[in-house]
Amino acid sequence: MAKAEDASTPENETPKPLVERSRFGAVERRKPVDAEVEARRPPISSTELSKGPTELAEHRGPRVNWRVFIISSAIILAFSIWAMIAPGNAAGVMHTAVIWIATNLGWFYVVTVTLVILFVLWVALSKEGSVRLGPDHSRPQYNLFTWVAMLFAAGVGIDMLFYSVTGPITQFISPPTATPESAEAAQDAVVWTMFHYGVAGWAVYALLGMAMGYFAYRWGMPLSIRAALYPLLGKRVRGATGDVIDIFALVGTVFGVATSMGIGVVLLNVGFSWLFGLPEGLALQIALVLVAVVMTVAACTSGVDKGIRWISELNLWSAGAMMLYILVTGKTSFLLNAMVENIGRFVFTLPERTLQTLAYEEDGSSWMAGWTLFFWAFWLAWGPFVGLFLARISRGRTLREFVIAAITAPVLCDFFIVSIFGNSAMSEVLGGNKEFAQLAVDSPEHGWYALLEMFPGAPFLIGLATLSGMLFYLTSANSGAMVMSNFSSSIPDPAMDGAKWLRIFWALVTAFLTVAMLVAGGVTTMEYATLIFALPVTIIAYLVMASFSKVLRMERAEREGQVLRRRSAAAHGGQVPEKTWRQRLARLRSYPSKKAVAQFAERTVLPALQEVAREFTSLGYEAELTTTPNAEAGIDEHTLVVNMDDHRNFHYQVAAVEAPVPTFGGRSMPREIDTYYRLEVFTQTGTEGYDLMGLTQQQVINDVLDRYEAHLGFLNYSSEHDYASVLTPRVPPTTESIPLVPKKADDVEKVDE
Repeated sequence: MAKAEDASTPENETPKPLVERSRFGAVERRKPVDAEVEARRPPISSTELSKGPTELAEHRGPRVNWRVFIISSAIILAFSIWAMIAPGNAAGVMHTAVIWIATNLGWFYVVTVTLVILFVLWVALSKEGSVRLGPDHSRPQYNLFTWVAMLFAAGVGIDMLFYSVTGPITQFISPPTATPESAEAAQDAVVWTMFHYGVAGWAVYALLGMAMGYFAYRWGMPLSIRAALYPLLGKRVRGATGDVIDIFALVGTVFGVATSMGIGVVLLNVGFSWLFGLPEGLALQIALVLVAVVMTVAACTSGVDKGIRWISELNLWSAGAMMLYILVTGKTSFLLNAMVENIGRFVFTLPERTLQTLAYEEDGSSWMAGWTLFFWAFWLAWGPFVGLFLARISRGRTLREFVIAAITAPVLCDFFIVSIFGNSAMSEVLGGNKEFAQLAVDSPEHGWYALLEMFPGAPFLIGLATLSGMLFYLTSANSGAMVMSNFSSSIPDPAMDGAKWLRIFWALVTAFLTVAMLVAGGVTTMEYATLIFALPVTIIAYLVMASFSKVLRMERAEREGQVLRRRSAAAHGGQVPEKTWRQRLARLRSYPSKKAVAQFAERTVLPALQEVAREFTSLGYEAELTTTPNAEAGIDEHTLVVNMDDHRNFHYQVAAVEAPVPTFGGRSMPREIDTYYRLEVFTQTGTEGYDLMGLTQQQVINDVLDRYEAHLGFLNYSSEHDYASVLTPRVPPTTESIPLVPKKADDVEKVDE
């Protein structure tokens, strides 16, 4: 009896966990003495992680998180009113804060971005890089071109055009380390701007995007930062802790987007003045903000698939046309030679630049604050915004594909734009055009348009450039409004977005903040605000890395706990259903139609699952069999779920999958038939990789039991390999056993408590 064993256990010795036996085998689990501590503990296994959707979703539909909404709005509106009422005081206070951050915390920004780059590369190159943002059988929603276009357009704002000319010229005239206007300064001038718009920013986007997308699409949690921290913080992310995280992310996002919008209207102000003869100044800038808000409201209410997708593709085409025009009508050979040299210099100096803090340079902290630290803060502030948007459009991509694409394709587009504009400007400066150089440094927006005026067909090029800049601006403002509404809402379904009125509200708030910063000092004030308000986001980056590394260890443990894959083994352990030799031969000659598969599912699979469900229920298990329509295949899916209490439920789903008919084999097929259907078995994380067609009802029942036994084996392995960590220490072993599965009284050898 249990009491006798407990009495004989020495006080300084850990009592052995007791074993309860069911008809499916011996199972054990430790139960902490303090139930309250247990309830607050973060998940330490994939089984516990599977409870996340239930833990985080308090309701079915999206609703406003009023605490996040009110506090974030109050912070942004208070700052905006302060900047408009006392612009001099606001600019002075922010300048003092930025000098302190650059002097004392510059290294922290540099280390943070370096670790983010290393982390995302580790994820992409590890075995876990093959994990998908969704179940194993999920596939991307968008084609490669559309996806890359949306990556590029959402992650890059009009600010890149702004800095593509002034950046290289400033680094040539006032370089951080080289002699001013020297050959070394010329070689590094464009490379510094490429560095600031290179891998670092996209690594931040990739980190937050893959973390949010993974938890949303693979585990069914909300598409949010707080869900990405669930493995680290547990249920606390649903309360005040999660609200604080969302507030930091939302405020940083608003300031990042407002900075980009502010820089954009400063640049477009010159373009509209040149094209239409309008007077430049604050009035025109505010008018452009209002016009942009109206267009953003109209576009954002159409959702991702319409407004943002259309603008993103048009943005990519217009930017490509502008670059091609400049390349063909400019100094083509010089631009191509310089681009190759710039990319080579960037690659080989990347480690040095990434860790460079200019500690030995006079006024090094001042240069860092104005350039590298500003851009790192800018990317961090944009990180939650762009990360959530990238996750929203990347369901079905593998982690490796997501990371590699994010840090290569858009970065190469950035390099192309920066190199074309930067080297065109450098060509003028190296040719002795000192007036243009000074204009580009003193007034970057005028310098950019002054460069365009030097090309043949200037009116056409300026019109095209202004259109491209407007599309950059609209894409950022549009996707920004959508993401802000999501951050200020509780949305259980990752496919849904925040309310339309909420998107409109944040578009207006961002516009108000943009105008306030323009009044308080323009671009310089925007840079200061971004550097300050991005600081809390660095903490979020560290928390996400810790949380995501923990869940990837869970993925590894689950994979290693499965039976080694063999020809006769299913994808997630266990044997493929045994077939007779006649069944195997017949299957080789059979490519069933949709009608045949639907009939088989209805007449063989469904009765088999119904019989198994009835037997589970009669034995005291909580078993549920559901049938849901599959719109894509047109054949109903049947899902058997056995409740496992506090562990991952047993999940056996049979769904039709369309497959191409092989072009070779033992049977010739009519040419008009090129696809057939398979009835595949799915678990929670993907397909098992085999087809049930042609089996008997008894064979299907046997397969369900094989999968169930394999699931129990996984739970046993997972229980034995839940290792402790600094962040999630093991529960003290003063425990008693709890069965992994529900049991009927007659089937268990009971133990007295």
